[in-house]
Amino acid sequence: MVTIKAAKTRREIRDFVLFPVKLYQNDPYYVPDMVGDQINDLMPDKNPAFEYCEARCFLAYRDGKIVGRVAGILNKRANEKNNVNYLRFAFFDFIDDPEVTDALYGALADYARELGCVAIHGPQGFSDMDREGMLVEGFDQLSQFYVYYNHPYYLDHMARLGFVKEVDWVEYLIHIPSEVPPRLAQLVARTKNHMNLEIRDLSEKGQLPKYLHDVFELYNEAYQVLFGMVPLTPRQIEKYTHEFLPLVNNKTTCLVYNDKDELVGFGVGAPSLSRANQKTRGRLFPFGWIPTLRALKGKNDRLDLFLIAVRPDLKGSGVNLVIVEDLLKKAIQNGVKYAETGPQLEMNQNVLSQWRLFDTEQHKRRRCFIRMLDGSEPPVVTRLDNLDELKARKQAKADE
Repeated sequence: MVTIKAAKTRREIRDFVLFPVKLYQNDPYYVPDMVGDQINDLMPDKNPAFEYCEARCFLAYRDGKIVGRVAGILNKRANEKNNVNYLRFAFFDFIDDPEVTDALYGALADYARELGCVAIHGPQGFSDMDREGMLVEGFDQLSQFYVYYNHPYYLDHMARLGFVKEVDWVEYLIHIPSEVPPRLAQLVARTKNHMNLEIRDLSEKGQLPKYLHDVFELYNEAYQVLFGMVPLTPRQIEKYTHEFLPLVNNKTTCLVYNDKDELVGFGVGAPSLSRANQKTRGRLFPFGWIPTLRALKGKNDRLDLFLIAVRPDLKGSGVNLVIVEDLLKKAIQNGVKYAETGPQLEMNQNVLSQWRLFDTEQHKRRRCFIRMLDGSEPPVVTRLDNLDELKARKQAKADE
């Protein structure tokens, strides 16, 4: 028999966070996230997203042993933005047993009805900066610490529970060439000269908080049209600035400023921490910092790309090529052989098109699922090849 218990204490939240580490302990492709960060993200006094979110974590037990987990998140700002009343789910992990998933879904549905929600969708987190999307392709690929990994059997359970696709994200493995393509270098030189652009030097550590603040302010502006995104609050910007500080440096990050000292585009990456996190099991202390520091500072032939954006009014101006060329030069100089993108919406051609310059593999796909609580068909998600068209449609509707 399966019983469900809400995880409330810090110890229960810790058990909640550690369940997949045990579930996937022998899986060569699973990479744990930082345990401490995950615990703090689920504590209302630690995560500023609780200013506009509610959440409840559920653990499934059988014979005193944890066999599954799921969290329900009510993101009020996202619901207001999209004029819906949906409950997000996150951290959905379970053994291959229908009784377990039935019990977890039942608890999630009860929580959704308690909040007056009409649908459940996810995986999505408190914000777009959190992990999102269940893996549907790429089960034989090494994961990254900041995305979900799951067994293929999860998909059978989602279908049996009545969930259907809402939207997909795709990920690319980029093979780094031995040199910058001459045509790309020419286009970038012309763009930088015409627009008076400069790549900001990140060696002055005291300037990094200011630069990261600029990054997240532009992130709020550039990402606002994307699925599931709500702008970060000032306290969230402060939180993510602190978390990104150890990762940002001249070797893996590009910040493009104009002659007015305005950030017009950025690309933020870091050496892959996948192998290091497998060794540390997501713990920095007492000795986990050693392989983590080696991955960040030592020889590493794999680069993780976290964020890339261009100021909306400058899309198509070539700023994105300035970012790509700079990151490419740095990767070549540092012996990087592969770069891996994070999840990108399948309809976001503004981002996806820039990888056509390279030898790439679309090696992973992840999905946001949705289920209406009354069993009806969910609304069709708008899938546009051009996100500017989506903005234009919204503006036209507002002008009516």
